[in-house]
Amino acid sequence: MPAQQIAENLAYINWTVLTGLAVGSFWAAAFGRLATEATKGYLGFVAFSAAVLAALAALSDGALPLAGSGSSGPIQPDAAWSALRQDGLWALAVVALVVAVGIGAGRRMRILAIAGSIIGAAVLLAAALAWGATALGSTLLVVQLGALAAATGGVWAAMILGHWYLVTPRLPEAPLVRFARLLGVIVAVQVVLFIAWTATGAGPSGHPGFQALVGSWALFVWLRLIVGLAMPLVVTWAAVQTARTRSMESATGLLYIDVGLIAAGTILAAGLYFGAGLLV
Repeated sequence: MPAQQIAENLAYINWTVLTGLAVGSFWAAAFGRLATEATKGYLGFVAFSAAVLAALAALSDGALPLAGSGSSGPIQPDAAWSALRQDGLWALAVVALVVAVGIGAGRRMRILAIAGSIIGAAVLLAAALAWGATALGSTLLVVQLGALAAATGGVWAAMILGHWYLVTPRLPEAPLVRFARLLGVIVAVQVVLFIAWTATGAGPSGHPGFQALVGSWALFVWLRLIVGLAMPLVVTWAAVQTARTRSMESATGLLYIDVGLIAAGTILAAGLYFGAGLLV
């Protein structure tokens, strides 16, 4: 049963969500520090949350089942990349914590922001190499993991920024508009990837010609499309429009909804990959 296979791979789903939040929120903090006028208090808080999430992801990585010991899905993990993955997450946690403290002290932290972003990307690459099976599969998976991290961590950071306006109403609207627009672009890219993945049958068990939309996993694939992609695209667009008019309470409320929708989409995407071998 599809639901049972997804449930049996919860450890991998949990890893994907935690790592996506950690890497994506650090990317957002780095972007905010280098390319926006967001306050140091906000950026320091996002970087600190990335440190906590990276530490939790590292701990969850140690609990992942080994090949043949706990996963009934089509993915056969390569244990050779486990140490690099875990060490990378711990390194990201340390760098994110240092960046949070440095930003709080008023420093730009450009070099560490870039270094931490590269470490986060390396973690995703190590995961793709462990779970992608082939060179092509690893390439496609790292793109998918990167998009999931950017969306999941990005919406988390955007929601926190929206909340920041509620306690600091004199902040200019430009940073939130920029974050929300970038989030909309990321979700739009995910929609394009979904079409490409389902059309070509990407993934270890994929079938070309959009067969994933009508097979035994169709319910979860459609939920991924509607709940995890189409609805966030609309909600993010609405958040941009309300932020442009300085309706910050409305924008924040929409971003709260967006967090739930995108998180659900990430869970579905991870469950479909590890449970069914489908990239969506």
